[in-house]
Amino acid sequence: MVDIWLPYGKTEVCVRIPTENILGVIEPNEKTGVKELQAEIENALMNPINTKRLTETVKPRNKVAIVLKDSDASTNQMMISAILKELNSAGAKDEDLTVIIAYDPLPPFTSKGEERLLLSEELSSRIRIIHHNCETGEHIQVGKTSRGTKVYLNKTFGEAKVKILAGVIEPHIYAGYSGGRDGVLPGISNVETVQRNLLLSLHPKAKKGSLEDNPVHEDMVEAAQLAEVSFTLNVVRNSRLEVVRAFAGDVNKAFDEGVKLVEEMYKAPTERRADVVFLSPGGSPFDITLFEACKGIDSALEVTRIDGVIVLVAECVNGYGKSEFYEFMSRFKDPNALEKALKKSFSIGGLMAYRLMRALQRVKISLVSVMPDYYASEVFRMKTARTANEALRYAFDAIGKRGKVSVIPYGNLTMPIIKSNEER
Repeated sequence: MVDIWLPYGKTEVCVRIPTENILGVIEPNEKTGVKELQAEIENALMNPINTKRLTETVKPRNKVAIVLKDSDASTNQMMISAILKELNSAGAKDEDLTVIIAYDPLPPFTSKGEERLLLSEELSSRIRIIHHNCETGEHIQVGKTSRGTKVYLNKTFGEAKVKILAGVIEPHIYAGYSGGRDGVLPGISNVETVQRNLLLSLHPKAKKGSLEDNPVHEDMVEAAQLAEVSFTLNVVRNSRLEVVRAFAGDVNKAFDEGVKLVEEMYKAPTERRADVVFLSPGGSPFDITLFEACKGIDSALEVTRIDGVIVLVAECVNGYGKSEFYEFMSRFKDPNALEKALKKSFSIGGLMAYRLMRALQRVKISLVSVMPDYYASEVFRMKTARTANEALRYAFDAIGKRGKVSVIPYGNLTMPIIKSNEER
């Protein structure tokens, strides 16, 4: 027997797999965080990729807009502090700077009533900070993408002389990767622009770790070009939220270099597809709700044979999460009908329900969580198990005692790839 421990909430659970059944553990190749974060970010700003330094671009009295993708407070703080230092050294005044907190359809999870610290009081008192509202804010049109998306942007950003994006590059469930161009779309776009772009997430190429022919990504790139972004600063982090490296410069070139590092860390090769895949999203906060936990299912699908079993090991201490996720799973039994409904009125909860339904057409899914059985089995159509070992017994009953098992301990970040060209 091989004992494998999987992250589960703020603890771990063990699954015991017979040695002859185990294919392997599919894990990321994470790197350690830099010791001197400020020095790393400042070095990136001083050596931008394929563009001039901000000190060579900004002139005194220029209006500057900085889009900040909501992340953890320490990363936010360090990026904005470093950018302000660079701008101030070029003669830019604090009163001419605006930080725009970007809109995110899939924001970092917070418990009900929890306040997120975005920037310190010292920085908040120095510069103007606004939260972009995609529905009620003032917007200006800057053009239309080749897919027909009319690009309406935050007026403050559109009228700025210098336009900067700051964020984090990491795997994203439908854009391929976050970062770079997503500071514009969806970050500072209006609701019409965002909805048009999100509809493209129904396309089969719109998935984690995929940029080639990904219509969501390509639409975002065009929107950023129309926005005439001046400069970007992105960081790559490990699962402990430690910054591994910073990338600054041209909105596309800096993003591409960051993606290379993310792929090096999180694309994990494996020899073949398994009959059973144990998937942990990575513990809290990745498994705090079923909605959050389901972001990792696409990763498991890549390495599970058709009609195989995925065992989702996710605590879900806050239940199923988004109410619309529950509502769409309750209302629709057929993903094709749901797809038609989403094309008329899109919602993120509906998208996650659609992806889960599509997955359930290909594989069986078993859930190990603290959620009541009714919700897990009747609404979300998963077989429930009290322990990981019980789920393994159920899986062997379904596919046979000789079934091969793979394990993904950090599913919301890991991007498994098959080395061979085997058929599913």
